[in-house]
Amino acid sequence: MTPTLHDVARLAGVSIKTVSNVINGHPHVRPATRETVQRAVAELGYTPNLTARNLRSGRTGAIALAVPDLALSYFAELAGMVIAQAEERGVVVLVEQTGGEPGRERELLRSPRLGLTDGLILSPLGLDASDLAARSAAYPTVLLGERVFDVPLDHVTMRNAEAAEAATAHLLTAGRRRIAVLGAQDGDADGAAGLRLQGHRTALDAAGVGFDPELVVATRFWDRSGGADAVRDLVARGVRFDAVFGLNDTLALGAIRALQEAGLRVPHDVAVIGFDDLDEARYSIPSLTTIDPGRRWIAQTAVDTLLGRISDATGDPAQVLSGEFALRVRESSPGAFQR
Repeated sequence: MTPTLHDVARLAGVSIKTVSNVINGHPHVRPATRETVQRAVAELGYTPNLTARNLRSGRTGAIALAVPDLALSYFAELAGMVIAQAEERGVVVLVEQTGGEPGRERELLRSPRLGLTDGLILSPLGLDASDLAARSAAYPTVLLGERVFDVPLDHVTMRNAEAAEAATAHLLTAGRRRIAVLGAQDGDADGAAGLRLQGHRTALDAAGVGFDPELVVATRFWDRSGGADAVRDLVARGVRFDAVFGLNDTLALGAIRALQEAGLRVPHDVAVIGFDDLDEARYSIPSLTTIDPGRRWIAQTAVDTLLGRISDATGDPAQVLSGEFALRVRESSPGAFQR
């Protein structure tokens, strides 16, 4: 006999409504209860009738995730975390790449493909508030990223300035005073580059260390080649520096390569710190000291917030949510230990 909801409820020792809430991805279920129900579902081999469920609820059982570029490790790892969180709640994720281009991001907001999903988690780079205000208000959307827009949408973000301040303070505490910053973006005040540079300057001010614009290197892309080229530029210009703060991990990893090519030892001659806590940061040589901005929390919160909006039409005010960050001290900074 094909197992039913009643069978799952009886085995898990919960109500049929609770089983339904777990299978439908309702966010307000205690983790222990969710785990018990999922274990019963797996043991019985229960498979929900998605077609019937969707016809009854008017939902597709899928959400969309739109990020700039999956070739960038940060977005690839974040997408994997979002997919894992959604799967635990019985929801499928359709992933879109926008390239961070305003035109493609606007096209996505108007795309009929969104009709295949119940809501969208969007990491915009090129949109402005008017673009987001023009979208369909009936379609649940949660924003990711640094820029907080004045629109009635939930926004899950990170504490960029405070985390960057902690990164620079770590280097200053180790006695480094000539800290090169890689990845600045011209005209960026409220994006990741601008906020992290702001946090860096705050730490310098607190330590009484002067800001030297010669130590700030702009890069077009936040990738390994950008970090390596920035270090090569500093070395070629004869700029003195005893530490590097890559505004993301891939910049920092590229910097380590260029430092080694130049015969500079990390961290003895030049300490290096990044931002993102990518998986590869633990396995580079030396392993990379970095900031963990709370990506797992971001993924879980984004999924739960979106599913809450999909299932609840109470019209509660939109929220700006930001989690905790952590400094991960590894081999690329002085006196560090590997974690």
